[in-house]
Amino acid sequence: MTLRECIRRAEQLLPGKPAAEGQGDPRWQAFIAIGEFVEDEPEEVWDFTRRWGAHPDPDLRAAIATCLLEHLLEHHFEVMLPKIERAIREDPQFVETVRMCWAGGQAESPRNAARLAQLVAGAKRAS
Repeated sequence: MTLRECIRRAEQLLPGKPAAEGQGDPRWQAFIAIGEFVEDEPEEVWDFTRRWGAHPDPDLRAAIATCLLEHLLEHHFEVMLPKIERAIREDPQFVETVRMCWAGGQAESPRNAARLAQLVAGAKRAS
């Protein structure tokens, strides 16, 4: 399946509702499939992440954060940080998605972790 096919499939499910407790959530599964393209097609994955990363549904934001955004930061930190900063300025709700990300890979370095923490702290003061 191509990234475009994965995105098309995901958008047919969105925004949707969280699955019942103990049930698999097809939205999360769709995001995991999109996440397979993070390393090779980060710009397209970012576009999808940005589009859905500020949605009011906290479960949807958690899925975006853990299945996509944290992996974009893991593999493409320098490219993603300015995009994330812009997204937070455009929609302060996006910072809530950023806060749910765990640091790994490039985002784990002390310098990058500090930069991301500073961005999130600044957004907190602004909101």
